[in-house]
Amino acid sequence: MDSNNSQSKVKFGIAAKFVIGMIIIVLCITGAAIWVGADAYTNSTTQHYNTVAYQTAEAAKGYFTKEEMLYYSDLVTRYVYGQADESEIETARSSERYKEIWDYVDMLRKSMNANDIYICVFDLDVLESYNDEIFEAKQWFPAYYILDSYYNEELQFELGQKGDILPKYRFDFIEGIKTGVHSDNTIVSTGKYGHILTAAYPVVYDGKTVAFIDVEIPMLTLETDISNYVVRVLIVSGILMVVLLAVGITFVVLTVIKPIGVVAHEADKFVGENAEVSDKLDKIKTRDEIELLSRSLLRMEIDIKDYIENITKITAEKERIGAELNVATQIQADMLPSIFPAFPGRNEFDIYATMTPAKEVGGDFYDYFLIDDDHLAMVMADVSGKGVPAALFMVIAKTLIKNHAQLGELSPAKVLMSANEQLCEGNEAELFVTVWLAILELSTGKGKAANAGHEHPALRRKDGKFELVEYRHSPAVATMEGVRFKEHDFELHPGDSLFVYTDGVAEATDLNNELYGTERMINALNKNPDAAPKEMLTTVKSSVDEFVGAAPQFDDITMLGLTYFGSDKKD
Repeated sequence: MDSNNSQSKVKFGIAAKFVIGMIIIVLCITGAAIWVGADAYTNSTTQHYNTVAYQTAEAAKGYFTKEEMLYYSDLVTRYVYGQADESEIETARSSERYKEIWDYVDMLRKSMNANDIYICVFDLDVLESYNDEIFEAKQWFPAYYILDSYYNEELQFELGQKGDILPKYRFDFIEGIKTGVHSDNTIVSTGKYGHILTAAYPVVYDGKTVAFIDVEIPMLTLETDISNYVVRVLIVSGILMVVLLAVGITFVVLTVIKPIGVVAHEADKFVGENAEVSDKLDKIKTRDEIELLSRSLLRMEIDIKDYIENITKITAEKERIGAELNVATQIQADMLPSIFPAFPGRNEFDIYATMTPAKEVGGDFYDYFLIDDDHLAMVMADVSGKGVPAALFMVIAKTLIKNHAQLGELSPAKVLMSANEQLCEGNEAELFVTVWLAILELSTGKGKAANAGHEHPALRRKDGKFELVEYRHSPAVATMEGVRFKEHDFELHPGDSLFVYTDGVAEATDLNNELYGTERMINALNKNPDAAPKEMLTTVKSSVDEFVGAAPQFDDITMLGLTYFGSDKKD
């Protein structure tokens, strides 16, 4: 890796990230301060205006006597329900006392800088009939005016006139009518005239709310004060940001960024320059986690360099062992009969065998050889374990079995017994081998077979199908000394076929851990029961491979096939 190229890929260094982080933190603090301060100031200012509005409403109430307020309230209510005519309303509206009260209220409105002071009555039944759906639809509800002093004379309501009130005030008026106490809610609306606060003050006589005095006061200073507050906070935050950045960057660069930069550069240099251990990491003296990091990196570089040297030696050794295993594989393959046809001059039979090891070398083996001119020995064996130990044991077992048979011994049981005694000597690894050994008399087709813990062979009679030949096994060879192996007689007729194999066939496993089994093997053999031995083995191997699929091979797969022709001779 090129160190310069590696460093050029760094888009944002720690210093840049620190600056961005500090800016974000200051902005967040500034935003929080503005929000909290503005909210607190707004609540305080609103409460102040709310108090002023209710005081104004109480002052307006003082311009009426009790009798006057009750009279006007009753008159408007009767007028609404058609119990008073227009002449009564006009008489009250044009009276000098009504005009005097209106002038007092209007003067109060102007002195308090209020937009509107109006006195009205409500019908409780109408208010409560406005259900939540109507309320959510923001329908206005009616109010009936006693007096209205509005700064816009064109929008003033006269005595007895009906007006509309925003639905969000409904609950405050209902509460005032029922309790006679004004609501604690602060009614604030925002429109083209800015923030407007409305106080709904119930007028109560003898425990009954007879009217409401509503005062609308514009909160003129709220927007200006909040704007000034935001500007001041932003200025202070800007100065604070500059100071913090200057002090923070200087401190972080000297104590963090520069040492980390050295660590990063030396680490990148170690990767890109043949793993040379850095001499600068030991010079970092920050007395914190960075110094600990640099020392840990230094130890890691030393360990990695030692590891590389060791792995280089191990790789070389592994390559040497691999080469030797390849030679061993070839030697093992050469030990097994592999030239076909096996006996070109003999027409009484046709034989073929294969072995596919699971590792470089395997523990399975097969063999066939002529003991004399009329007797053929066939061996199928499987050593416990895998790899080199099994392969070495396989060589010894194969040699002993063949040697004892070629001495002229025509009893498979005696051959295995002799081999067993020798294999048990010094068998500290406690390996053993399952063996199927048969000796066939070629002239008659009669033979003897001994099975030392091995798989059952499959036999096909002429014009028939393959079937397993099951019988009781003897113990495996090399399990213990003094074992007496059993043998049984069999006879092949011209046209009969024999198939023997190791457990690597029946126990082949697919990705779902399902075994191939002997049933699938017999079915594969019977796809073409008249096939020659080579074709017979090819069919079974193809069936196993198709079943296993992508699953790895865990055991050696070894097979041997024989077709007996006898006196009919093979064409």
